[in-house]
Amino acid sequence: MSDTKPPTGDGDTRKAIGRTLLCVVDDTVEMSVALQFAARRALRTGAHIGLLYVIEQATEFQHWSSIGDLMRAEAHAEAERILSRAAEHIRQWNAEPPVLYIREGERRDAVIDQIREDPSIAFLILGAATGRDGPGPLVTALTGRWVGQLHIPIMIVPGNVSEEEIESFA
Repeated sequence: MSDTKPPTGDGDTRKAIGRTLLCVVDDTVEMSVALQFAARRALRTGAHIGLLYVIEQATEFQHWSSIGDLMRAEAHAEAERILSRAAEHIRQWNAEPPVLYIREGERRDAVIDQIREDPSIAFLILGAATGRDGPGPLVTALTGRWVGQLHIPIMIVPGNVSEEEIESFA
């Protein structure tokens, strides 16, 4: 499941496989709202959905390689489990299965790298927290200082949007 890539070939990949809506998967409440929005939007526009899970690397055990390897394997298994669950939610709202991506590193950098490397990605969809602490670190980073690193539009879906509201504007 790691670093699944869309097909490549001659010509514009975007024309060959269509547009991809990239949604970052994590364990937040607002992510499920973003997934539902992505599924509905893809259904209405004929786009594909890409789900990206980023494994943030732990540095405290890198000097013990066997422990680091075990932690990495466990993190990949967890990533696959979370992506599978998210893909199942997508299938409930949209019959087409999503493309799954797993990357390692800083979440912000992994998102930017995935977008740069996959020319089919046409939109980034992020769920935003609605609490006192702000929209979340990824939304804050990618709409602030790092927005210039992106060459695609970002759709930010507030975590408190209802299903009816998603239906009306997806």
